[in-house]
Amino acid sequence: MARSKLFVPALIFFILPLLCTSDSEYATVVVRVQAAVAETYDNFICATIDWWPPEKCNFGHCPWGLASALNLDLSNPLLLNAVQAFNPLRIRIGGSLQDQVDFEVPGYKCRPFEKKEGGLFGFSAGCLPRARWDQLNLFFQKTGIAFRSSINVKLENTRWRFLPCAYFNRIAVVTFGLNALSGRSFISGNKWGGPWNSSNARELIKYTISKGYPVDSWELGNELSGRGIGARVDAWQYAEDMKELRRVVDRLYVFPLSRPLLVAPGGFFDKEWYTSFLQLSGPYVADVVSHHLYSLGPGDNPKLVDNILNNRHLDYSGNTFRDLKQTILKHGAWASTWVSEAGGSHTSGGRHISDTFINSLWYLDEMAQAAKSNTKTYCRQSLMGGNYGLLDLRSFKPNPDYYSALLWHRLMGSKVLDYSFAGPPSLRVYAHCAQHKAGITLLFINLHRQDKAIVTVRNDLKVAVAERNGIQRDNAVVRGLKRAVSWVGKISAAKTGREEYHLSSDGDFRSKNVLLNGRRFEITEKGDVPNFDPLISALGTPVAVPPLSIVFAVFPNLDATACQ
Repeated sequence: MARSKLFVPALIFFILPLLCTSDSEYATVVVRVQAAVAETYDNFICATIDWWPPEKCNFGHCPWGLASALNLDLSNPLLLNAVQAFNPLRIRIGGSLQDQVDFEVPGYKCRPFEKKEGGLFGFSAGCLPRARWDQLNLFFQKTGIAFRSSINVKLENTRWRFLPCAYFNRIAVVTFGLNALSGRSFISGNKWGGPWNSSNARELIKYTISKGYPVDSWELGNELSGRGIGARVDAWQYAEDMKELRRVVDRLYVFPLSRPLLVAPGGFFDKEWYTSFLQLSGPYVADVVSHHLYSLGPGDNPKLVDNILNNRHLDYSGNTFRDLKQTILKHGAWASTWVSEAGGSHTSGGRHISDTFINSLWYLDEMAQAAKSNTKTYCRQSLMGGNYGLLDLRSFKPNPDYYSALLWHRLMGSKVLDYSFAGPPSLRVYAHCAQHKAGITLLFINLHRQDKAIVTVRNDLKVAVAERNGIQRDNAVVRGLKRAVSWVGKISAAKTGREEYHLSSDGDFRSKNVLLNGRRFEITEKGDVPNFDPLISALGTPVAVPPLSIVFAVFPNLDATACQ
């Protein structure tokens, strides 16, 4: 009893500063550690390399420069280091012009994209030279040359893929988008008809196999679904084309277990179109159902920052994820789901916004929503180019979203956990098993411009019976009394601290500078990605999330059933 009399006043004294602070919001999170609710691929993080030439301009600005798959400086050491840091990073080669790209074959003269009035997206057809495909694959191989023996990898509970002997332990995992308009005829409006001519794609795949280039997956077409963007194709016709691609791949890859994944349709989700495609193509034609997402509107949207900081607007993406998930479960349960392109704001992104710190609040939130909806891979538009590149177009140095993506990759494991939450709507919360270690990682995103959030974190193993009607938002005194037991679980005596990684701006949320735990986060003088050094906090204390900031909190060595 004597100890209790001393303990309670001590706790009250400790929390008085929190009670008297007017700019603090309190929250409680109860993490359900018994079972995962979704699971991603280990290489969930993905970035695109697009086809846009330097002449691509939007809103009086030309932000693409030399960032195309045809002209990107693959010898730049900063680019190599940036890709290597992920180990592995999935790279998708594709974009709006991919349905005008042919692969160079004997007797075919390769021509570059040129501005063309009346051309699709204002450009003529273009070409991928064999020599450039060789250069791209050499770059992918340079990112990691450690060999490993043959490995069998199970894809969900459907198809098996075999990784051959002497196979590169790849840092770059390649998805290539094929031209799906080849051989078709323009009809009217933006509609194209007629069957897909697979001959050029067949030559590219044959050459790729002959050179031993380990393409992980082939995606057919870009944004042709539903109403399309520059062009559209009916679902029934596209289903027939995917069957043809399946036949091509099955014939050319001699060993069935060596076949890459087939990804489709790489467009914007339209429930009716996607449903028809899945029903008409049938099981095991498409291994992956992919979609694109630009949830913030056009790049010149004057409310772009307001949309990023509006929790209701961010929830719109969740509606798409839920609708697509239900469609897949009902009509294509054999397939997994990817976001194969997402840039937040479309038409090259928002100038002086998409490459600044504020964009990371949207980026991490949408990736987390995707993961919770069982999305396996999320491809950011773009690795370089546009206003939304993860790397700066001219210096090749990382923009803030690059560091956000890398922290996710290193801290958020593939298993997604559910939770109950009581707190301000401006605080976004997500939970995963920790990456490559025991325990869990929580991601906190504070959208509020002024108020910090004080978060008590608990698990669901011993939540009070009094809360059986749902989690209650604790008052400050009760929150303080629970602090000593706020995290219940078996914690190693050797390491009881919580690791925290705080991402913030340098005072201007539209700055390209990002701080990690209060210190400038930037590459070293040699161009290497810096170490991520955490703050260590006592497990029983709440997590403080400052306004307009991001916090990854790692609770190590937790006995979480879902993470074993």
